Amino acid sequence: MAKLSIRDLDLQGKRAFIRVDFNVPIKDGRIKDDTRIRASLPTITYAIEHGATVILASHLGRPKGGPSAEFSLKPVGERLATLIGRTVTFATDCVGEPARDAISQAQADGNRVVLLENVRFHPEEEKNDPGFATQLAALADLYVNDAFGSSHRAHASTEGMARLVPQAAAGFLMEDELKYLGHALESPGRPFVAILGGAKVSDKIEVIENFLGRVDALLIGGAMAYTFFKAQGLPVGKSLVEDDKLEAAREIVKRAAEKQVRLELPTDHVVAAKIEAGAITATLDVTDPAIGDRMGLDIGPQTIARYTTVIKTAKTVVWNGPMGVFETSPFDAGTTAVARAVADVNGTTIIGGGDSVSAVAKAGVTDRITHISTGGGASLEFLGGRVLPGVAALSDR
Repeated sequence: MAKLSIRDLDLQGKRAFIRVDFNVPIKDGRIKDDTRIRASLPTITYAIEHGATVILASHLGRPKGGPSAEFSLKPVGERLATLIGRTVTFATDCVGEPARDAISQAQADGNRVVLLENVRFHPEEEKNDPGFATQLAALADLYVNDAFGSSHRAHASTEGMARLVPQAAAGFLMEDELKYLGHALESPGRPFVAILGGAKVSDKIEVIENFLGRVDALLIGGAMAYTFFKAQGLPVGKSLVEDDKLEAAREIVKRAAEKQVRLELPTDHVVAAKIEAGAITATLDVTDPAIGDRMGLDIGPQTIARYTTVIKTAKTVVWNGPMGVFETSPFDAGTTAVARAVADVNGTTIIGGGDSVSAVAKAGVTDRITHISTGGGASLEFLGGRVLPGVAALSDR
């Protein structure tokens, strides 16, 4: 890896500022899912065991310009304390005297773990304000970024302060993201198959364009397929279509042919008049005008069989986006089948995007996937070939 790792740092006796992604769902002061907290535990534990005073910072939600009890990280600190089995000192602000006092207290009591309050309580965070970045940097001797999912944003805690400390390194979670996503783009095992689904072509155009020069096969599913269908003059009923992306869809098909990339679109689909459990459905060929006023809501059995065959040949698979409205039965069959096919691959498999991650969990195959990205928008931008500000700001090895 080209960037400095936490393994490269001398942590003993140092104040290590670790940017984590603790943007977890909280309702009535209770954490509903602590996956993101658990994901950074290896980095946090490593820093503690190597003698650092750990200063943790994160955003939570989208507070409007100031402190809000609804978006306080205090419940996160309580859950973290339980998970690591030691006291976590909570700072009521992320800068200034409250932050400095909390760090001093954590050092004095020997627990050496501080969680700063939500960095977005300061509007300067999202503006990447130099003065605010300087205040954050003043708290630390070293900087570690373990929040890949926030690293596509040039904010004070992800980019600005990283350039103001002597050393800025990647945590283990960040390191894994760069390792696996970078491997897929730069040195994938062949055949390399990308599977892209979800609602909108516009969300994936950069990724598709970047993949066209790299993959052997590109499988398209989800609502985004209907923009391709309409671009080809096929009947789409009331399916979701981005009319302003029809020409982009035609260009993608053309470029795939020029680059000899196998571009696969559904040949049959499951249609219904509305999205609800138990809805009356029909399975039609995508050329069949009998779709009428109905919507395409999942790939059909012929497409499932064809996609599964392609996936089975792969040595590298990247999957982002479901094949249909998988949250609602009976429109989950395509996504579940793809999840199981990816899990059966004898090679490197990478899942990105919240919906794909949920689909893999629903199919019960999470433990059979090589790498599940925490990135969301960051993973899409990385796979699209963009430089992520939070990664670029880290020290080169």
